[in-house]
Amino acid sequence: MAARRELVYLILQYLEEDKYMETVHRLEKESGFFFNMKYLEEIVTNGDWEEVENYLSGFTKVEDNRHSLKIFFEIRKQRYLEALDSHDNDKAVEILQKDLKAFSSVNPEIFKEITMLLTLENFRENDQLSSYGDAKTGRAIMLAELKKVIEANPIFHDKLEFPNFKKSRLRTLINQSLNWQHHLCNNPRQNPDIKTLFWDHSCGPGACATSPVINPLMGSIPKVGGFLPIGAHGPAAPPLASLPGWMANPSLAPYQTVSSGPISLTVPNNTSSLLKRPRTSPNNPAMDHQTADSGHVSKRSRALGTSDEVNNRPLNIFPHTYPGHIHAHTPHSSEDLPKTVVVNLTLGSAAKSLEFHPLQHTLLLVGTNIGDITIWEVGRRERLVSRNFKIWDLSVCSMALQASLANEYTASVNRVIWSPDGSHVGIAHSKHVVHIYSYHGGDDLRNHLEIDAHAGNVSDLAFTHLNKQLCIISCGEDKTTKVWDAVSGNKLYNFEGHEAPVYSVCAHIKDNVQFIFATAIDGKIKAWLYDNVGSRVDYHAPGHSCTRMVYSTDGTRLFSCGTNKEGESYIVEWNENEGTVKRTYNGLGKQAHGVVQFDTTKNRFLAAGDESQIKYWDMDNVNLLNATDAEGGLLASPCLRFNKEGTMLAVSTSENGVKVLANADGIRILRAIENCAVDASRMASGTATEGPIIGTSGGSSSAHGTNNAVAVRSLNGDGRSFANIKVRVAEELEKPKTWKLTEVNEPSLLRFIWLPDSLLVNRIVRLVYANSGASMLALTNTGVHKLWKWQKDEKNVSGKATTTVPPLLWQPASGIVMTNQVPETTLEDPIHCLAISKNDSYALSASGGKVSLYNMMNCKTMITFIASPPAATFLAFHPQDNNIIAVGMDDSTIQIYNVRIDEVKNKLKGHQRRVTGLAFSNVLNILVSAGADSQLCAWSIDGWRNQAAKFLQIPTGRVPTPNAQTRVQFHQDQIHVLAAHETQIAIYEAPKLECLKQWVPRESIGPLTDATYSCDSQSIYASFEDGSVCILTASTLRIRCRISTPAYVMSSPSTKVYPAVIAAHPSDPNQFALGLTNGGVVVMEPPESEGMWGTMPPVENAGPNASSAVVRINSQGDSDS
Repeated sequence: MAARRELVYLILQYLEEDKYMETVHRLEKESGFFFNMKYLEEIVTNGDWEEVENYLSGFTKVEDNRHSLKIFFEIRKQRYLEALDSHDNDKAVEILQKDLKAFSSVNPEIFKEITMLLTLENFRENDQLSSYGDAKTGRAIMLAELKKVIEANPIFHDKLEFPNFKKSRLRTLINQSLNWQHHLCNNPRQNPDIKTLFWDHSCGPGACATSPVINPLMGSIPKVGGFLPIGAHGPAAPPLASLPGWMANPSLAPYQTVSSGPISLTVPNNTSSLLKRPRTSPNNPAMDHQTADSGHVSKRSRALGTSDEVNNRPLNIFPHTYPGHIHAHTPHSSEDLPKTVVVNLTLGSAAKSLEFHPLQHTLLLVGTNIGDITIWEVGRRERLVSRNFKIWDLSVCSMALQASLANEYTASVNRVIWSPDGSHVGIAHSKHVVHIYSYHGGDDLRNHLEIDAHAGNVSDLAFTHLNKQLCIISCGEDKTTKVWDAVSGNKLYNFEGHEAPVYSVCAHIKDNVQFIFATAIDGKIKAWLYDNVGSRVDYHAPGHSCTRMVYSTDGTRLFSCGTNKEGESYIVEWNENEGTVKRTYNGLGKQAHGVVQFDTTKNRFLAAGDESQIKYWDMDNVNLLNATDAEGGLLASPCLRFNKEGTMLAVSTSENGVKVLANADGIRILRAIENCAVDASRMASGTATEGPIIGTSGGSSSAHGTNNAVAVRSLNGDGRSFANIKVRVAEELEKPKTWKLTEVNEPSLLRFIWLPDSLLVNRIVRLVYANSGASMLALTNTGVHKLWKWQKDEKNVSGKATTTVPPLLWQPASGIVMTNQVPETTLEDPIHCLAISKNDSYALSASGGKVSLYNMMNCKTMITFIASPPAATFLAFHPQDNNIIAVGMDDSTIQIYNVRIDEVKNKLKGHQRRVTGLAFSNVLNILVSAGADSQLCAWSIDGWRNQAAKFLQIPTGRVPTPNAQTRVQFHQDQIHVLAAHETQIAIYEAPKLECLKQWVPRESIGPLTDATYSCDSQSIYASFEDGSVCILTASTLRIRCRISTPAYVMSSPSTKVYPAVIAAHPSDPNQFALGLTNGGVVVMEPPESEGMWGTMPPVENAGPNASSAVVRINSQGDSDS
């Protein structure tokens, strides 16, 4: 691809120098490599609109992304205005119907306004167009805008600069070629007579060589490997002498040939007499050049893995092994294999990818089929971190991704990986996106980069270092392999050439040469250096299988494993010198579906998940060494992964879990962690444990205490004895440890901003962030909505909600305000409810009257439904279909309403009083409801059956107020449910609704008014009637920070002010907003120097994921049980 691009540049230069300008612009458009901004300026200025769109169509289309959309819209709008200005209404109507109507679905309001211009005598009567001059100035203004949008459009990023090289470069290259051909002649004439470029020059008898078209010895014409020397566009290349064979050979001569099918480059046995003896270049004695007749070398086909004939000389495709390295056959004992099941982890969804931390060998990273990722401390069976699939900034995503997410806002994880030092996590999703997180230990996982990497599925990832810079390699459904700067997110390389989606990548370095193997689902394997020359090899995996390649731990042996369309699987070792299969391992069965996954460990063993078993091989023996079914329950082709030491192996199960197997060393490590955890817990709190994590039979149970950070670091990071580790832990615990609750009682201790509002008179009763994080919607007790939007500018690059820049209190140009119907006469205050659709396009709202569906773009009411009484009391969009809405009712029922057909499909009955909370789980496929009767109910979405019902455990001595509201919200894992009631915060496990933990605040601070999970579900934000806000650690329900009213309410109001509602930012886990009783909205963030709210309190009890026992905790964070 790179060579083709550069050849096009050379041809463009040649054509322009010879003034073939029409052909120049046609080639620019058809190749799509260079966008000529000067030409665009010329045709726009001349008003050649047909050519403008024709030229642009070679580079982008309307639907590609929002930048492209704007480009075409501005052009067509200008044409429309010019037609109106010349009073050519027929032409204007034609443009409106044929060209501008395409944008009506994107912004119907704008299309209506444009259509209304036809009714005006002069369109300048429209306020927004009053300053429009004539066509010339209009085109100039539009052109300036177009340039900005084109420069911002990622599609054009590598197409706006023409490379800088010498004039007449193509002529120079042709002259150099002819001079070299003349130099290789047997009898070079002083004045050669060169009459044609169609075949090679020769001064001997016959004047010129035989045309390759009719030469029977030529065979198939090999593809050109590239024009530039290695390293021209990438990292500095090492000396040629140090290059492995398959990389060095293509670059020895300017006209290298690289095989595009078979992997041999051989000289036919019967042509030796016809080939001239190679000469040595006088400028480079180390470089041999073939004569002009060497073009007769044939590319002879053979099956991959067959031995070479004696007289053939194969091209070395793979890097050479290290000098002197010999793989002697030394049988290994199967006792060294991890075969004992020691830990079972429950995920709630199917594991798709597993990876142990490179340094902390008991930390396991897991990605699932619904897009979740989790980090587990295997030794304690503790889920440290959990993240759901979520697009961090939808506004910058491609239109294709936005459309895909609009249909279904889910994406599975295809690959999870750690960076070499374990400081970063890479996630490949099934929809376009690569997420990179930075990991800081414990539960501290932070968003780092979101890359819209590929069109469609992202199949695989690999971290590598280029010029000491951390980079990440991705491949995907769009048949490309790409290299990204893992710090900035900039794309460094784009490797094209595969004819099918790319399945996996393998990055490696050998003899100081860095390269990438990429395999496609059609079995093709290609290899690239970090340059723009193109693929260095092109051949087939055994059986044309969809395959993954992996090096042994020491980097000296290369293996691959894959499955073809017929279900035949192959696991092989490669001969790196010859590019052939060295050995094929026996024992794999035939697959009904899927691709066999495998891994290597200790330079000794291979393991593959096959036939619901884990199969092991000695690397030096093709026969199966051992197999285990891991006590049953494995998938037919499970994913599996060794830790770096080979002491543990994680494997996925058919019951949405992961089993961890260990050998004797692994069991000792896990027991040491358990003992350290038990000792730490007993010393710190005197809490008794419930039994060992690891039993003699390999089963698992839970432990209470976990305060063993020192022990974990020691076990994962150094080689000291376990006895020394335990002594150190005991010594650390004997030291006095004090933890203090972070109290925020003055404005200087936090960052906050009151959102601008001229009238702070109406109580805020509902508050929600848009899913993009760029706006916020509030509902007041009068049924009026307030919408704030943050602008994207130099001060706020992300354009998301922040405390550093105030937002705008937004209204459409029409001045419409979203206002609910409020009953005029009611015995009590109406119940208000509010919800926003996943794509932020619609808002559902009610205030005791009909439910209204609003268009968030123009604030217009699209439809009203469900007249009261009974009134709607809570609203929730179905997670898979925005047209399905769950409506909690004042009469205690739940109505499942289809907006599209305006019909109530189901009515659910189970509560005794009004419904006050609803939450969907797309993992468990259930709806959880809460009511003023202090009851929780779980309903299956399939059939809407009541699966479970549990009443809240009201603390002794507390009497809830009549109609006290209970809010419910799912944790990121979509299994655990937060229930917030005026008397408590409780964590339940769905679908059985078993209470795991309960936190009861002191009565002195007043009732709890609202509570919500942070976006990462690691914290809970809770507001109270005394005006305070508490931040709790979600896994333990322990307060770590308390914010008092004086910290954010600057003056002493005459009436009591406190938060009525609280909302968490959708992508920033440390930002939340309060809706106050005086009508104000306050956004809060921790001090920039701290980065988070308070410090973690001592962990004396396992979180909800580790124990099913109810632990009641008071507002001081102390256990009552």
